[in-house]
Amino acid sequence: MCGIAGFFSRRPVNPSVPQAMLDELRRRGPDDASRLLLDAALNPAGDDAIHNAMLHARLAIIDPRPVANQPMASDDGQVWICYNGEVYDWEAGKAELEAGGAVFRTHADTEFILRGYQAWGIEGLLARLRGMFAFAILDKRSGKVHLARDRMGEKPLLYSLRDGNFAYGSLVRAVLPFLPADQRDFNPAAIDAYLAHRYIPSPATVFRHIQRLENGYRLEFDLNSRQLSKQRYWQPKAESGDWLPELDRAVAMRTVADRPLGVLLSGGIDSTVIASRLATQQLTQFSSFTAAFPGSGMDESGDAADSAQRMGLPNVRVEMPENLAADFDRIVADLDQPFADPSSFPTWYLAREVTKHVKVVLVGDGGDEMLAGYKRMGKHLRTRWRQNIRLPLPIKPQLDSKRGKLATELAMDWKSAYSLRFSGFTPGQRSFLQGGRKLEKLCHWRAPDDIGPEPKDGAPGLHQLLELDFANYLPDYILQKSDLCTMAHGLEGRAPLLDHGFYQRLLATSAAERYTKPAKLIFRRAIHPALPADFFQRKKRGFNPPLSGWLQTNLAPRFNGLGARLAAATEGQLDAAAVDAFAQAYRDGAGHLAEQMLQLLILDQSLAQLRQLRLTLP
Repeated sequence: MCGIAGFFSRRPVNPSVPQAMLDELRRRGPDDASRLLLDAALNPAGDDAIHNAMLHARLAIIDPRPVANQPMASDDGQVWICYNGEVYDWEAGKAELEAGGAVFRTHADTEFILRGYQAWGIEGLLARLRGMFAFAILDKRSGKVHLARDRMGEKPLLYSLRDGNFAYGSLVRAVLPFLPADQRDFNPAAIDAYLAHRYIPSPATVFRHIQRLENGYRLEFDLNSRQLSKQRYWQPKAESGDWLPELDRAVAMRTVADRPLGVLLSGGIDSTVIASRLATQQLTQFSSFTAAFPGSGMDESGDAADSAQRMGLPNVRVEMPENLAADFDRIVADLDQPFADPSSFPTWYLAREVTKHVKVVLVGDGGDEMLAGYKRMGKHLRTRWRQNIRLPLPIKPQLDSKRGKLATELAMDWKSAYSLRFSGFTPGQRSFLQGGRKLEKLCHWRAPDDIGPEPKDGAPGLHQLLELDFANYLPDYILQKSDLCTMAHGLEGRAPLLDHGFYQRLLATSAAERYTKPAKLIFRRAIHPALPADFFQRKKRGFNPPLSGWLQTNLAPRFNGLGARLAAATEGQLDAAAVDAFAQAYRDGAGHLAEQMLQLLILDQSLAQLRQLRLTLP
């Protein structure tokens, strides 16, 4: 796990630029920071001739010796790799490479990817990778740079191409230093997308000239033509066979580490399944860690501690702080660009404490998206009858989210209207906050990719919703939060439920097995037998912080002048009077606006940080 960045430029680049890019990655990789600087001919460069760079900040999990540091080169120095992630179960592939004459200098998966590329090419390599990854491979022989992001989207990859100059990185903030000052402008459409969805869906970012690579895609940059191509490299397919042994394999292979490992455990189903499989395989030496919200009805720490005790796993209770004023700016910075999941805050605090004990944690991400665990899906399926039927109703500017819900939904096709089941501001509110202007898009989600075959016994509408979540909510919201909050503290999160081998076994099950009421009953076989019989009947509580208390105390001073600041930061896109009216409505007792109020405060701080950054960078 690490942070990566780099560039391939037509013009000479000031040496302060790669340093600034690397500085932005250091929290992701506290164990080492290294660089490869090359001239226009791809030879080692002095400070006055830098055209190309590969940069790496390392969190050393597998083979922590310096010999495994990156950028890593092939034996002949013709192929270089910068890589972030963990690839599992590659021993058979290594044996195949060794049989072909390869001699490994490390036991790091980085070297396996490098030598695998040399032997199999980029497509053959990607087909053999099992795990999470974002990497860049420079091949001097072909004059190509290959980049790829893992199938599910656990690891981020950002990039920019302007006038034949290409840059990439793990963070928006790591790519930004490469852009000339006149190309660092915000993207107004992305700011509207953030208002709509609480995050900015791929491939957009808050900057007009930086994109986010979608999960399951790869890039190829030609150093001669300066052209960039993009293609999807993975199409899920159903694989027959029992899914439970495949899940056990996915869990076991993710326990391989040269640093201490634990598991994040809530009171919910997904993380409990992971802990159960650890216990079933007698892997009870790993501690579990649970967030606690004292005095809150959302606190699951008691249930989690009881489950851990029944399974024989040590449990560490991590109490969430009541005051986040001192950490708010740092958390927003670690979220990289505007991102407003309220659970990011407790996730960040949990990671900060857990990293004092271990450097790797297993997490339960992915179960809801695979097994239709969200209540919003059932609610939206009740309106499936209308599909593409739309009424051309006008979207009227309005402050309150409770008004005009039906009219807004009917103005959208059925699939697009699903975004309203989980949204930031409604279209009417977005128009209100932007001075009453007409919206160019009601929904900014990207079109779904194929997620595998629909079950033979039905669930077509549900399959459509899952496709939308797989392309948008899972990679850009759930997994982005997990990556950013853990890596901010040099902590690696591993998600067994997102193992593509396990997922493809699930695809072979029937709809009746996979989509149950209550949700996820298919996991009854995976739950530890010592757990209570009513485990699947427990109410889903989520991972929600004491938001109202924070807004009324810790964050209250930030309300003053909010409208003017946001109007200035967005060059008038947000209307100062409208923002202040919204804030006043919340202060006057409209408590249902709390999450949206937090969304505006995060936008204010994030844009202020990014404006300052773009002005002070070299």
